[in-house]
Amino acid sequence: MTDTIAVSGVVATTPRPIGSSDDLKITSFRLASAQRRFDKSRDRWVDGETNWYTVTAFRQLASNVANSVVKGDRVVVTGRLRIRDWENGEKSGTNVDVEADAVGHDLAWGTTSFTRVSSTPTAGTEPLPSASPDAVFPPAVDEPGPDTAAAFEPHPAFDEADTAAPF
Repeated sequence: MTDTIAVSGVVATTPRPIGSSDDLKITSFRLASAQRRFDKSRDRWVDGETNWYTVTAFRQLASNVANSVVKGDRVVVTGRLRIRDWENGEKSGTNVDVEADAVGHDLAWGTTSFTRVSSTPTAGTEPLPSASPDAVFPPAVDEPGPDTAAAFEPHPAFDEADTAAPF
């Protein structure tokens, strides 16, 4: 049985791209997820315990994480939960791993911009700049198509004044 989990937290380590022997892209990072609650008796917010996860992404997601996520970012991760006990001599512990299906910035804490990528470069296009200087995977490139911004036609119910000041 596979347990699916969604976790929000802070990227605690620089996402580390790992190359495997069969050219499988893998990126891994540690995620700290702390709960906050309002303590009425003290009339302030207090931190709860911090849960630690090792997040691992594969294939195209690994490349996108390596090029988009940096230490300190607030992210939301969904994926398969794996809990493993370990022993090393007199030490023992438990690893809590998430094999990521999706990783994205937590928009409750800031803004981001999205760029659609494809796994195969289109002839005549330049690669996108990498968001992470430590990333070792080359960034994918834009795939032109009907859903790009250039092909967007505004709905007739909206005019320029509606789009000039969204809030």
